[in-house]
Order: sequence, then structure tokens, then C-alpha cells
Amino acid sequence: MLSVATRDIIKATVPVLEEHGTEITTVFYKMMLSEHTELLNIFNKTNQTKGAQPTALATTVLAAAKHIDDLSVLLPHVRQIGQKHRALQIKPEHYPIVGEYLLKAISKVLGDAATPAIINAWGEAYGEIADVFISVEKTMYATEAWPAWKPFTVVEKERVASDVYQFTVKPEAGLVVPKIVPGQYITVNTHPTRENNKYDALRHYSISSIDTTNGIKFAVRLETTENNPAGLVSEFLHDEVNIGDTIKLSAPAGDFELDEKLVKQNEVPLVLLASGVGVTPLLSMLEYQVNNNPERPIIWIQSSKSQETEAFTKHVAELLAQCKNVKRHFIHTNVHERINADFLKTNVPSHSDVYICGSLPFMQSMIDNLKVLEHMNDTIHYEPFGPKMTTVDVGLKKKN
Repeated sequence: MLSVATRDIIKATVPVLEEHGTEITTVFYKMMLSEHTELLNIFNKTNQTKGAQPTALATTVLAAAKHIDDLSVLLPHVRQIGQKHRALQIKPEHYPIVGEYLLKAISKVLGDAATPAIINAWGEAYGEIADVFISVEKTMYATEAWPAWKPFTVVEKERVASDVYQFTVKPEAGLVVPKIVPGQYITVNTHPTRENNKYDALRHYSISSIDTTNGIKFAVRLETTENNPAGLVSEFLHDEVNIGDTIKLSAPAGDFELDEKLVKQNEVPLVLLASGVGVTPLLSMLEYQVNNNPERPIIWIQSSKSQETEAFTKHVAELLAQCKNVKRHFIHTNVHERINADFLKTNVPSHSDVYICGSLPFMQSMIDNLKVLEHMNDTIHYEPFGPKMTTVDVGLKKKN
């Protein structure tokens, strides 16, 4: 239990964290990963480069400072982050390393303003925060479907869009595939050799079907940008992993799931809103809804760059054909206007239960638009392809 004096010091640092939080966490990652290179086997270097991970950590630290009197307020966020930590196999022994370099980063960025009292207070506070995470993650490790990383064999590889493959993988003998919760993801542990890469590369991929008869299905989009080469892991999976090959997975994870109490009723429409390969977890949700109550009103909204990049076209059509009350919208941004507030106002009833998945910019745009339209926070559920804490508004000042 932190003393009143310690909590007062932490709360007094909130304005500093609002101003310099991302700078502190950027320095933190640079220092820690340069001196503990073994952690490069865990941390996503792409998220470091793009700034997503430093922003997510800065948001988490700021939120903890603002709620230092009652950290239980943060439990929903802790559980969500804990799911990722468990999937990546982050263990209690990693937390002291993080704490050490977080304090070093605070000292470096703040300079003389980082008094011994502030550093000591944050050292105590970090211990308290770490204990919350470790406790939540302990339960997750105790209930995971299988421990650590297990080998799976690729039994199917199907192109479901011009830039997306769906993989189906089966475990080696002795491991039973668990029941899949629609919306969950698996984590793939690979070791690409491109650009003389020396480290394991871990990536989360949404599970595309609740049917595990033939194995676990997940989708991988080839990550490319106008000025950058293909993503390290997605290129490896697209170009080098084929039927018969073995890859390692950790157990399914995630808290992006349907509101079970609404599945069997028909008063609240289900809205599934996807961009690009973000359709993947929503596809498993649609499958689950159709299997359990095809009469529920469903609004399916799928945005993609073009007809060619529209993923799972055939499977989506087959599932929607089984729905008794469905409205469908397919937006191709090479010929159609992007989804905006006017579109959402026209097509998404205010009493809907909304599930969104896509890139971080898409997610933030959809969430902001729905809030302007006065949709309640508890009716908006989302899973971004990137650190979710970057979408949480706690007052962190963004640098231009």
C-alpha cells in the first residue's frame, strides 16, 4: 500500500507525464533494448519504429498516475494488456527490468527536475503497478489452453484476398485444440532471416473461424506501405511458410468478444464494422451469431481498398445468406467515399451493439464518429491492429 506522501508525489507528476510521457517511454525502450537485447525476441520492432508502443506505454503510465489512489479503476485495461503479455509469454521476471529502465528514462528526460523524491516515489509506484499486472496475468497463465509455445503444422494455405492468406494449422499429437471464443487471436513465433535478422519475431493474428474441425484458422495480410518493404513476419508467412511446414503458437488470447447476453435476443442489432483484414475476428463473430441465432438483426459493414483486397468475400456471402434480417455494405475506397459520421448516422442505429476492427487510424476515426453520434461507450467494442492503449484518451499530449 503506497503512502499518502508517495501518492501525492505521483499525482503531482501528472502534468509532466502529459507533456513528456511519450518522450520518456521512447527513451525507455531505446535504453532497455540496447542493453537487454534478449528482449528483442519479444518486443515488436515495427511498433517501436512507428511509435505505437512508446505511446501505448506512456498512456498506461499516465493512466496509472491519474488513478494511483485506486488502481482497480484500470483493471479492464490491465486485463486487455495482460492478454497480450500472456500471449507473448512475458513473465514476472521481466517486470524488474522494465522498472529499472523506466526510472532511468524518467531521470534522463527530466534531468534536474527528477528529484530523488520523485524517483523513489515512482519506484514504489511501479512496484505496486507491476504487482497488479503480475496478479492478473498469473490467473491467465493458469488457465491458458496450453503452456508456452507449441508446434503446429500448416495443413491449408488459402488466398482470401489479393494480399491476405488464411492459414489452417493443426497441433502435433497430444495437444487438443480448445474451443475458440469468437474474436480471439493467436500469437505466432517465427524467426525470419531477412536483413540478417537475429531475433524471434512474434505477431498476433485474429482467428477467422470458431470451427476447429480441421485446425485453427487465422489470416495474415502482407504488410506493405508505399515507401517500405513488406512486413518482416507477414512476408515470411506469405512467401516461405507452406503446407507441411511447422510454426510455433501460444494459446488463443483476447478480450474482444460478443456480448453473450445479446446473442439470443433480437431487440439490439449487431453491427460488425471492419476495415481490410480487420474483417477476420468479425467473421468468427458472424459465424457464431448465425450458428446461435440467425434471426437477430445484423448490419455488416466491410471497407477495403478495392474489390481485389476485400477479404473472405465468398465466406461472408455464405454466412450473410443464412441471416434472416441483414443489411450489408461493402465499401471500396478506390471508388467509394470512406466511412464517415454521415454514413454511420444513416446506417448504424443508436441502440446497436457495435464491434469494430481495423488499423489504428480507422479505429480511432470510427470511435470518434460514434461518440459524436452519442453511442454509449459500453456499446462500442473494438480491437485495433496495434497497441490498444494508443486509442485510449487520458490526456497524453501528442507531438506534431
